[in-house]
Amino acid sequence: MMALFSATETSVMSVLRGFLWLLAFLLLGQTLVRLFHIPMPSGVIGMLLLTLWFSFRGRMNRDVVQISQPLIAMLALLIMPGVVEIFFVADQFADQWTAILTALIVGTLLSVLSSLLLMRRYLAHDDLSHNDLPRNDTPRNDDPSSPVGTVDHE
Repeated sequence: MMALFSATETSVMSVLRGFLWLLAFLLLGQTLVRLFHIPMPSGVIGMLLLTLWFSFRGRMNRDVVQISQPLIAMLALLIMPGVVEIFFVADQFADQWTAILTALIVGTLLSVLSSLLLMRRYLAHDDLSHNDLPRNDTPRNDDPSSPVGTVDHE
């Protein structure tokens, strides 16, 4: 039987589906920020909701994984405009540098500590549970009944 889509078309569709997942949760985050006047960026709320959704479901979506990898690689470029803007509004924060530096130092220490704790927790287990994405060196089993490498194909 001839495949409906070629490999390239399937890959493009997967990227589009993953991007739509990200946009849907960004929109949900924006809606919650506007409705409840939450003093946080809608992107942060959206990604938190996406994380909670996948944690609740117990598995990742392959399309979201595929689209997120290139975005993570470009994370420094995505953050750069906000960092550059600080130089243009520095006079507005002239009397708040102590609070800003304290927040930066505490935030950095907390993120390093949380990363350390998560790495220690997840690297302590070498075997794959049924919810883990396989590492690149792990042989894949495409049998849907097999727990190895199980990823949601929605």
